[in-house]
Amino acid sequence: MIRSMTGFASARGAQAPYVWSWELRSVNGKGLDLRLRVPDWLEGLEAALRADLARALTRGNVTLSLRLTRGDAGGAGVLNPAVLAAALEALARIEAEAQAKGVDLAPSRASDLLGLRGMLEAGADSEDNGALIAALKAELGPLIAAFLEMRETEGAALERLLRVQLDEVGTLIARAADLAEARKAAMAETLRNNLARVLDNVDGADADRVAQELALIAVRADVTEELDRLGAHVGAARDLLDKGGAVGRKLDFLMQEFNREANTLCSKSQNSDLTKVGLDLKALIDQMREQVQNVE
Repeated sequence: MIRSMTGFASARGAQAPYVWSWELRSVNGKGLDLRLRVPDWLEGLEAALRADLARALTRGNVTLSLRLTRGDAGGAGVLNPAVLAAALEALARIEAEAQAKGVDLAPSRASDLLGLRGMLEAGADSEDNGALIAALKAELGPLIAAFLEMRETEGAALERLLRVQLDEVGTLIARAADLAEARKAAMAETLRNNLARVLDNVDGADADRVAQELALIAVRADVTEELDRLGAHVGAARDLLDKGGAVGRKLDFLMQEFNREANTLCSKSQNSDLTKVGLDLKALIDQMREQVQNVE
């Protein structure tokens, strides 16, 4: 089974006097980019969460957020002096700049400052946080499991779509092969007529040399190798889907090879029907590549 890089999971928990909520989400990315938003006063928690996520995931831009509050009035929190000082300094500069430009600002209130991120710390230095950290660590496993379940559900939908698209590519390859075979007689007749016209209008022309050049033209117009390689790429893509796991990068590389062969097919077609098939292939391959960008 393949997994999507898009996923989401949330959870809530409590251990008196604390209550908290988790959010784990991700979008596609070239590698694994972990962004954690957890209270920095819970020493060692971020490193432990980061390690667990790195073991469970391979790719994606992943964000883990933990919102933690105290439910009792006695633990309303303590001010972070550094954040308060920075906020007051910024506020003073803004008000001074506004006054210099003749702009009136509404009076600032303490509640505005208290709402700033990091202004209040939930009793960071008033008690031992070991039990709280242990409880939070224990909740990450189920959160990751729910997150991976959504990724797998999304991945199953991606796999079904990709298999349908690969079948369509196979159909177009077969159609192109039929058209390439049908055009052989017409191309041969065209080459013979061209050869006759050249020999009739050029004195002293080397017939063997002209025939060799026309044969090279015929070889360059042959699309058999391109169609064979496209067929091989279809098989390789199906093998990767059967294998499952983190195959997104390999599928992405394979899409580049698909596109290269389709481009060559179009450039060598010399036939409107075959060109149309080549363009249909290019459009379908582009759709596949968009889906592959979301595979882990």
